[in-house]
Amino acid sequence: MRGYVKSSPVFFRLVKRSLALTVCVLLALAALIPAPLQEQASIGNVPNPVKSAWFLLWIQELVSYDKTLIYGVIGIALIFLFLPWFGFLPVPERGRWCARERLPLTIFTLAIFLAIVLLTIVALFFRGENWNFVSPF
Repeated sequence: MRGYVKSSPVFFRLVKRSLALTVCVLLALAALIPAPLQEQASIGNVPNPVKSAWFLLWIQELVSYDKTLIYGVIGIALIFLFLPWFGFLPVPERGRWCARERLPLTIFTLAIFLAIVLLTIVALFFRGENWNFVSPF
C-alpha cells in the first residue's frame, strides 16, 4: 500500500466537526432568514418579471441572452460529472488545495463559480420590468 495516504482518526474527526459546524450554521440561517416565498400563483396577477428561485437565476439570466446557451450549461455540467474519469489530469503526490499540477482545473472551476455568482447577482438585483436592466440604487 505504498503511495497511499493513511486515513488517521484525526482526519475523520476534522471531517465530522466540519460537517457538524456546517449543519449548525445552515440550521441557524434557515431559522433566522425567512424563505422568499411569493403568494399563490394567479393568472390574473402575474408579476413582471417572473424570476426563478435564487439558485436558478443564473441560468435564467444566461438564457435571456440566447436560448442556445443552455447547451453550455449542460456541457459544463457533463465536464464536472466526468471529471474523475479524465485520464489526462496529473495526480498530485500529496493531497492539498490548489495543487500546482492541477492549476488549470482550479482556475477553470473558480472561473465557472465566479461566472455563476456574477450572473446570479445581475439577475437578482439588476433586472426589472420586462427583464430590462435597472439600477438597484
